Amino acid sequence: MSPPAGTRYPGPIRLAEVHSHGLVEQGFAADEALAELLDRYPAELFDINLYDFDDEGQVSMRTGARGRLSGADLLEAIKQGRLWVNLREVERGWPELWGSAMTDFHRMQAAYPGLKAAGASGQLILSSPKARVPYHFDAAGVALFHLRGRKRLFVYPGDEAHLPEAAMEKVVSRQTTEETPYRLAFEADAQVLDLEPGQMATWPFYAPHRVENLDRFCVSLSIEYQTWGTRLRNGALYVNAWRRLNGARPAPTDRLSRPAMAARWAGSLALKRMGVIENRIAGLARDFEPEIGAADGAGTLKS
Repeated sequence: MSPPAGTRYPGPIRLAEVHSHGLVEQGFAADEALAELLDRYPAELFDINLYDFDDEGQVSMRTGARGRLSGADLLEAIKQGRLWVNLREVERGWPELWGSAMTDFHRMQAAYPGLKAAGASGQLILSSPKARVPYHFDAAGVALFHLRGRKRLFVYPGDEAHLPEAAMEKVVSRQTTEETPYRLAFEADAQVLDLEPGQMATWPFYAPHRVENLDRFCVSLSIEYQTWGTRLRNGALYVNAWRRLNGARPAPTDRLSRPAMAARWAGSLALKRMGVIENRIAGLARDFEPEIGAADGAGTLKS
């Protein structure tokens, strides 16, 4: 079956849709549980970002460090500020939450014939009431469990106009972060979902999207999962990135047969082992740490 209009990539999830989940009633998003988690979560698994947008929707990003606040104070700084905090590898850092989420994830997966995850990881997202996340895509499938607050999700077509493959290659090869070129005109093409606690959103593979909090502190769990289809395509994108860096003009991946994509995936494994593409986002400079009462919740970085 061919992909729907608006996306180049076939997949079992055709539109952005909302499902239910049962994590809220289990208390995972309560202040006490979150403060205790922040006290013990490994600092190397924190991503703390602060996004600024101009009138055209173009974004600049600052990156923060965990800092020395207690869990309760860090939680308060997030509530007061404009921060977006990701706690990576939830499957390791909070296995109780992960185990409970997997029950609903498998139920969601069963709703889409042909959808079979071949690996998954999670990040818990704690974000300030006025936080926004810029236009970007994930090189994986995503199930976004919303646990607290109100959040608005904008999902866009995955065609060349909205998501150039050259930009995708840079993300997959770690030349840039997940943000991709954006224009205000894209808003006419967005599918918009408002999420309440107890709801989970899914959307087509690779579909670009952005998120706005609706004036409340928000807690969400994002589960990113690969299928063999996404693994093969990501490998092809990586090889194409390497070829483009070396002056070639590779064919778009949606024109490749599955055997051709499989060959490129195998090639990507070899290229990664050789380290032929420099990871340009591994050493992003951190220039603030959370602080209660500071503008946007971002205080001076302490040595």
